[in-house]
Amino acid sequence: MRVMVFVKATEDSEAGTMPSEEMLTAMMKYNEELVKAGVMLAGDGLHPSSKGARVEFAGDKRSVVDGPFAETKELVAGYWLWQVKSVDEAIEWARRCPNPTGEDGTLEIRPVFEPEDFGDELTPELREKWASIEAAEHVQDNTLP
Repeated sequence: MRVMVFVKATEDSEAGTMPSEEMLTAMMKYNEELVKAGVMLAGDGLHPSSKGARVEFAGDKRSVVDGPFAETKELVAGYWLWQVKSVDEAIEWARRCPNPTGEDGTLEIRPVFEPEDFGDELTPELREKWASIEAAEHVQDNTLP
């Protein structure tokens, strides 16, 4: 199963405070362990919400809201995409993580939907499209610098 692991934002991450060399070293070591174990599929830190935007939906209308966004505890400062056997395995990996904020912080773990999760609503035609989109994603992954 795949899980998305979110590093929740803090006031420091939202202020654009960069991690120390010590923190970067610890996180690189942890990421290397994840890669060697075949767990880490992707992961990155995110710029503060002041550099982002939201597209909000109201029926068929769209509006754009520029950052920053007020509720720091609701924001994401980084993420990993992991391939694990279970949420319990993801929790064990998360417990081994160096504290990514150096202060009070949170990692949130959420399973990623897989085609079989959608049941009969995902028709054979839609499953075929899903597979072709995933194949195209993997081709793009191989072309990144």
